[in-house]
Amino acid sequence: MANSKYPTSPHLQIYRLPLTALLSITHRITGVILSFGCMLLVWLLAAAADSAESYRQLYNHLDSWYGQIFLLGLVFSLYLHFCNGVRHLFWDAGYGFELETVDLTAKLAIAVAVILTIATWVVAGAA
Repeated sequence: MANSKYPTSPHLQIYRLPLTALLSITHRITGVILSFGCMLLVWLLAAAADSAESYRQLYNHLDSWYGQIFLLGLVFSLYLHFCNGVRHLFWDAGYGFELETVDLTAKLAIAVAVILTIATWVVAGAA
């Protein structure tokens, strides 16, 4: 089978995953990212409890361009994971299984996550 001239089915160059499948994969990935965020929070609290110098060193990394990108991704992951979790709660209750509703709530979860991320960064930037 490995020497076959024909692609395996479904062929990923032709087949396009539905939005719900992509959001399911993304939900798992955001869960992993949030786990790293929890470890970062523990590291931050430990640095703050240790000394002002160790906290300042970690803060300098978080305040840099790569730290800001990581924090932006962490905030977006939090909101997307939350919004998709709300979808799953409705599914667990037996609502929203129609294809139109599934696609609508997937797009809505992404849009709300983007809006909440932007709002959080605007509020955090104003402070």
